[in-house]
Amino acid sequence: MAKQTINIGTSANDGTGDPLRSAMDKANDNFTELYNGAGGVADGAVTTAKLADDAVDSAKITDGAIDTVHIADDQITYAKLADEFTEIQALTGNVIDWDEATVFTKTVTATETFSFSNAKTGMVIDLVLTGGAGVTLPTSVKEITGTYDGTVSNLIQIVSTNGNTEQWATISQEATS
Repeated sequence: MAKQTINIGTSANDGTGDPLRSAMDKANDNFTELYNGAGGVADGAVTTAKLADDAVDSAKITDGAIDTVHIADDQITYAKLADEFTEIQALTGNVIDWDEATVFTKTVTATETFSFSNAKTGMVIDLVLTGGAGVTLPTSVKEITGTYDGTVSNLIQIVSTNGNTEQWATISQEATS
C-alpha cells in the first residue's frame, strides 16, 4: 500500500479537508502497514529471530545490473564483507584512508610522516612497514608499546577509539631466533 496522506484542507476548519472518520481510517492503515513491516513487533524492534525468518536482502547495482546479496541465519562470511575489510593496499603516499583497506603496506625510504582520513571509532588497521629511518604517526595516535625498527618488517596495529580524534597503536617486529 502506498502512504495515505490525510488532507488537512487549505486553512483551519474550511471544510475542504478529509472528514474525521476518513482521516483516522488513513492513519490506521498507515500504522498497520508500519506495524506489519516491523514483523508485528509493536515497538519496531528488530530481533535475530525476525532477521532469520525474513532474511535480509539488499540490492546493489554493478555495471547496470542488479546483484542481490542475501544474508540469512546470521551467516556473514569473509566474502560478504565490504572491500575495506578484505583488501590489502600498498601505500604510495603518506595518507592512510581507513575506508580503503584494513592492511596497508609500504617500504619506507626515509623518515615517513603519515596522516589519516576516515578513521571510524572501533575500526582497526594494520600497517606493515619496512625500511627507512623511522615513522611519525599522526598526533592523534597514542603509542602503547614498541618502537619502529627500519632494519626489519614492522607491524603497527592501530585501533580508533574516537574517530579521527584518538587512536592507540602497538608496534611489533617478528621475533628472531
